[in-house]
Amino acid sequence: MKFSVNREKFQKALQRVGSIIGSHSMLPLLSNVLIQAEEGKLKLCTTDLELRLATEVEAEVSENGITTLPARKLTQLIGSFGAPEVSFDIDDQEHAKICCGTAKFTLLGLPAADFPEAAEFETVRSAKFKQNQFKRMIGSISYAVSADDSRKVLTGILVSMKDEKVTLVATDGKRMAMQESVVENLSAEGDAIVPLKAMAELRRLLDGEEEVAIDFGEKLCCFSAAGFTLTTKLIEGSFPNYRAVVPAQFKQEVEVPVQVLRSKIETVALMLSVATGFIILRFENNQLFLQGSSAEVGEGTDLIEAVYDGEPFEVSFNPVFLSDPLRNTDAETVKIKLNDPLAPVAIEAGEGFVYIIMPLRKK
Repeated sequence: MKFSVNREKFQKALQRVGSIIGSHSMLPLLSNVLIQAEEGKLKLCTTDLELRLATEVEAEVSENGITTLPARKLTQLIGSFGAPEVSFDIDDQEHAKICCGTAKFTLLGLPAADFPEAAEFETVRSAKFKQNQFKRMIGSISYAVSADDSRKVLTGILVSMKDEKVTLVATDGKRMAMQESVVENLSAEGDAIVPLKAMAELRRLLDGEEEVAIDFGEKLCCFSAAGFTLTTKLIEGSFPNYRAVVPAQFKQEVEVPVQVLRSKIETVALMLSVATGFIILRFENNQLFLQGSSAEVGEGTDLIEAVYDGEPFEVSFNPVFLSDPLRNTDAETVKIKLNDPLAPVAIEAGEGFVYIIMPLRKK
């Protein structure tokens, strides 16, 4: 197996697929990158048995072949070279002779025959998005995914396809974030739960206005775009009825600037105890008052001018939960919708986004 490749392009390709490799893999092969050389290109692939990430890079291939090499060490080597071209000569023992300018190294690999094969699946539904659009959708809700493995279905993001809409939903049982978008090319309706790790990796990869295609099978799904293909196992189980969480109507609605509200929440929250702190929002006389206090730190207040002419209304929140959607939206204003101090509160920001958060009971 022999080939030469542009060093910079090869380095970017290695970095693209190397991020899913764990630092303490039980199987040595899972620390390696699969490299296949054929007909003017290299195919690179990594897997952790849950995710599989592949990409391609142009190369001058003089002898076809396939091998696996230690991904992190290879990436470090390529990154440290200075010459523009890197050449590889890999023998039957998986010993890779690597030359770049005056540098000459030998890197020991493992046989490709033992590398996990890609699982095939039948597509049952599909959709296409602009990459930047889907990236924003993931970012607008992913913070609400649960970190508790005891409810596995909550550790992923629901992708629901219905009525010409794709809805992404994340919840940890205390709050729920939902982002909806109209899509004209849905092939079928249905739900799937994608692991957070896969969605986070996809968000890292997506960029630009080109399309990303999403293909769902019964237990696997594949995201493919120019430059990469990401395949992941799906989380099995039934996601909670997220529609039932959203109140049918609200008694009050207040619109405030996103950045102003976020800044004041985070500033007032500096006065809170980390363990038990909550922030109070009080709506009264066309103003939104924010208050935070603790016996250990002190107290602070601030206010925002807002259109509100109803009865005085006071509600308390976890400040982190309250500011999370504000940090992850590009909308200029948010609408806060309320019923009573203990009922779910909705925050709407931009088209198709709804965030439901439960107020805290003050002791």
